[in-house]
Amino acid sequence: MDYERLIDAQTWAFIKASADAYPPDAATLSIAKQRVIYDTMCRAFHRGYPDGITAQDRPIAGVACRVFAGAEPAIIYLHGGGFVVGGLESHDDVCADIRAATGLTVICPDYRLSPEHLHPAAFEDALAVTRAMAAHGPVLLAGDSAGGNLAAAVSHALRGTGQVLGQVLIYPGLGGDVDAGSYLTHAKAPMLTRDDVLFYAGIRHGGLVPEGDATVSPLQDTDFSGLPPTIAFGAECDPLCDDARAYAQAIQKAGGRAHWVVEPGLVHGYLRARRTVDRAATSFARITRALQTLAAGEDPKGDVL
Repeated sequence: MDYERLIDAQTWAFIKASADAYPPDAATLSIAKQRVIYDTMCRAFHRGYPDGITAQDRPIAGVACRVFAGAEPAIIYLHGGGFVVGGLESHDDVCADIRAATGLTVICPDYRLSPEHLHPAAFEDALAVTRAMAAHGPVLLAGDSAGGNLAAAVSHALRGTGQVLGQVLIYPGLGGDVDAGSYLTHAKAPMLTRDDVLFYAGIRHGGLVPEGDATVSPLQDTDFSGLPPTIAFGAECDPLCDDARAYAQAIQKAGGRAHWVVEPGLVHGYLRARRTVDRAATSFARITRALQTLAAGEDPKGDVL
């Protein structure tokens, strides 16, 4: 794959800055040390909160959460990190910027991580927070990478309840065929490789990944009817890219409302580049417009996407 052609100079600078945050022996370090490195790397891209934005940490349904208060409906934002790293600090500024751009309340759950807490711990936490907030009115679900997986899994669990107004999934890993499509075409992509995907999946389950379980792999559900309106964003240079398209197509085939966007030349984790990379900034604007449109009960299409 000719990444020198596909990826522009701004994005390469982001890739280098991300890589520079990791020591050469990072893969051999303990999970605890890897979490510190990941949070430190994310913090290097933190540019502070927009004016007027504040946050409060409080538990919801027994799960520690960071709440950026705003208008309703609330957005439940589920962070990425392969179910192993990440938390309230890694996605602090992402959530603050979503709150600023949309005006909506943003809630980020600090769900339990593997390997200390194997599946379904993270799913159960995401579901519990969503149910607790939906008791006060329907919510939106959003998430990146592993968080996109959790958002979709919760949507499947709550289908038909009217509790989820819509979902926005950002370079999600949804359990697609790892021996086909983008998993092979972009197996050695910058920022995330196919081997990385398999490694994190193994940690989440303490070994083999279960097959045909929608709480693990939403794409392996047998029924895509009754799901909320969905917008799935894929990064072109990412082994997970095809998951976004396949998921949206499955919902469409079942008669639901779904759209997908493949962001050209972007890589996994590009949300952190939204302040420094023009392509990432454009995608972030699309993401926040999609959330606003879903909040208004409208169908995001045309100039929204």
